[in-house]
Amino acid sequence: MAKDAYFIYPKDVSAFGFDWGKLSLTVAPEVNGASRFSGGVVDLPSGKGHARHNHPGAEEIIFVISGEGEQMVEDENGDPITTRVGPGCTVYVPESRFHSTKNTGAEPMQLFVVYSPAGPELALRELPDFRLLPPGS
Repeated sequence: MAKDAYFIYPKDVSAFGFDWGKLSLTVAPEVNGASRFSGGVVDLPSGKGHARHNHPGAEEIIFVISGEGEQMVEDENGDPITTRVGPGCTVYVPESRFHSTKNTGAEPMQLFVVYSPAGPELALRELPDFRLLPPGS
């Protein structure tokens, strides 16, 4: 595998753009051949966030790199659990659970997300506000 498949920056890949922010997949089957998971960097401007949604058949890890916000994950009974999160917090989203994230701080919020198995993030391309952003956007 070429060196550029092992070391990837968000600026090196196309991003999924939305009204609420963007997702730059830096690990995925179509990016570097990863087969068991995918992941990337999510950028959320101040006051923005993604609505309650789930990834059927997949688990997700959300790691807060910077910024602060509110994270909701539904428990096994479907009841929402919401807490404030900031840099260094890891959020576990069990398989198929609904969740949402909102940047409540004054600064941009940046997350690293991992999906297992790979693939559920591709459904984001079907959202009405989806646009493919060129590398470096």
